[in-house]
Amino acid sequence: MLSLPLTAAERRVLRHFHGADETDWADWRWQLRNRIRSKEVLESLVRLTRAERQGIDGCGKKLTMAIPPYFAALISPEDPTCPIRRQCIPLADELSASPEEMADPCGEDNHSPVHGLVHRYPDRVLFLVNEMCAMYCRYCTRSRMVGDGDRTLSMASYQRAFDYIREHTEVRDVLISGGDPLTLSDRILEHILQEVKSIPHVEFVRLGTRIPVTLPQRVTSDLIGMLKQYNPLWMSIHFNHPAEITPAVARACNMIADAGIPAGSQTVLLRGINDDPVVMRRLMHGMLKLRVRPYYIYQCDPILGSRHFRTTIAEGQAIMEQLRGHTTGYAVPTYVVDGPGGGGKIPLSPNYIVKKEKKRYILRNFQNDEYYYYES
Repeated sequence: MLSLPLTAAERRVLRHFHGADETDWADWRWQLRNRIRSKEVLESLVRLTRAERQGIDGCGKKLTMAIPPYFAALISPEDPTCPIRRQCIPLADELSASPEEMADPCGEDNHSPVHGLVHRYPDRVLFLVNEMCAMYCRYCTRSRMVGDGDRTLSMASYQRAFDYIREHTEVRDVLISGGDPLTLSDRILEHILQEVKSIPHVEFVRLGTRIPVTLPQRVTSDLIGMLKQYNPLWMSIHFNHPAEITPAVARACNMIADAGIPAGSQTVLLRGINDDPVVMRRLMHGMLKLRVRPYYIYQCDPILGSRHFRTTIAEGQAIMEQLRGHTTGYAVPTYVVDGPGGGGKIPLSPNYIVKKEKKRYILRNFQNDEYYYYES
């Protein structure tokens, strides 16, 4: 597969890695090995603020920093408000916890019958196959378990998870996530897919990954060829800002779509990053062009040290008001809060019911015009 020409920003970052060339840049394993993990290396590429230096110095107690060179090239070196920069460079703010924040806001640990498996909903399980990501998002809801960059579940742990799924015939849907399953080798990932797909009552298998956005070089022809063997397969990707949509990301997403793998995006609503209806609409439109269906907008989970990322729910609903009716329905995701403590996804749509009078509803549309609907 031919490599895309490097941008000026990518060449600037590549020059930092002495002896590396464009062939290395296109190699996802090189990108993983050379993730930026220290303040000294990052400071040679970015003019860090005092808050960023403090965040980097203290982040190991919460969630380590790791940024692939590809993703680092998207950072504005001079602008601390850059939406890419704010997602991957720690700030001092994340070292302080608020009373309402939790280490495990989704209550996953309380619904884990075997290591690596979360069974919270009746007919589906979340299979956390590793504890490593290409890039560590600073608002990560699983920062309690990811981050050292080396841990992978053992084959014995995988087997216990396979056995649990086989024994629980009510499970028809398996979401393979992590960490990020695409940091695994093709061989290990194929083993997991083979085992899960061999279970007769499993009807629906998904891969949850951010790698098509943070490390699109990982989406290789070999990977796609392997995944195609296990269709039907779905993929949940995680986009947060239009600046993430690059030619490399477009190519990765098009390869996924061309392989017959439907993709949906889970976007997290983040203060100072995408809490703007114009930005959010651009993102939704950009994803649709890549054949990625906007699926969820998540209210940012109250993970420890996340107060500076979290908006109000009213702000999220206001953004939804500017999507519904103002653009195609395919570009309108569902806005949800993951009920803190393990309540699951709770949809939070704007209220379009003005009043109910016996069998008559007074409804408003996206332009605030009122209409009557009569029940028989």
